[in-house]
Amino acid sequence: MTLLTDLSSAMADAVQAAAPSLVTVQAARPVSGTVVAPGQVLTVAHLLHTDDVTVLGAGGQRLSAAVAGRDPSTDLALLRIEDLDAPPLALAGGVRVGELLLAVGRPGSGLQATLGFMARLPQPGNWLPTGAAPFRGVSGGALLGAGGGLVGLLNAGVSRGELLAVPAQRALEVAALLASTGRVPRGYLGLATQPVHFPGPGDKPVGAAQRDGRGSPWGRGPGERGWARRTGRLGLTVVQVEAGSPGEAAGLRVGDVLLALDGEAVRHPRELLGRVRDRAGQSITLKVLRGGEEQDVTVTVGER
Repeated sequence: MTLLTDLSSAMADAVQAAAPSLVTVQAARPVSGTVVAPGQVLTVAHLLHTDDVTVLGAGGQRLSAAVAGRDPSTDLALLRIEDLDAPPLALAGGVRVGELLLAVGRPGSGLQATLGFMARLPQPGNWLPTGAAPFRGVSGGALLGAGGGLVGLLNAGVSRGELLAVPAQRALEVAALLASTGRVPRGYLGLATQPVHFPGPGDKPVGAAQRDGRGSPWGRGPGERGWARRTGRLGLTVVQVEAGSPGEAAGLRVGDVLLALDGEAVRHPRELLGRVRDRAGQSITLKVLRGGEEQDVTVTVGER
């Protein structure tokens, strides 16, 4: 057998091994579902318009399912199915950039798969790019690593023409919360922020020839003159503080610059949101630059 034949056979084996753990969810239109625990299936929430749905198992059996809860942030919904006899998918042991991926679903037409590629790892709290072509009904299906383990839960409705996934560990955390409480609490600070760059001695102004945004610390930008990042420091300027919010209670003000959260730098609003999302009720320490002086501010993360 050739190397290509061996690879093809291994990929087909991985799909077939995952097949019993994939179901069809008869939502507003047929989508996929992934078994993540005994009697529990994760699927996409945006197509579930009722709390009682029908699921078709791998063998075609019709099963009644109840929605245990929905999480708008990840667009995941957890289904409870009493008569479901299907094994949950095991987590992948970790994936690397450059690894092949398999996007597997069971839409109304039956088991289907497409090949993906791990081009880059996502930032914490972000969607996982799969590199795979979406197909009708793939949402709610499983993104598998080369060893057949679960890498993420698929969603073709987040970005037009692109198939993304909720990282598997995050998806399982959401499933556990929905199973126990029916909801996923979200931590928040009540701050609106935007990135700021303090140039260092090695930085150079962006000239007219560089006004396409590539010199921005955040990649492509609006094209205004700025500073190309080489040294210096990045932070988040507070541009709004919500009335009655945890940020206001801690004394944070418009114009403060957030430099670090619990000793680790924060450089993008999405990063800040992701790092407080799962810490409702906990205290965090923000390093704040105010009036040219750094100070530590303790904030109790709110919940909503």
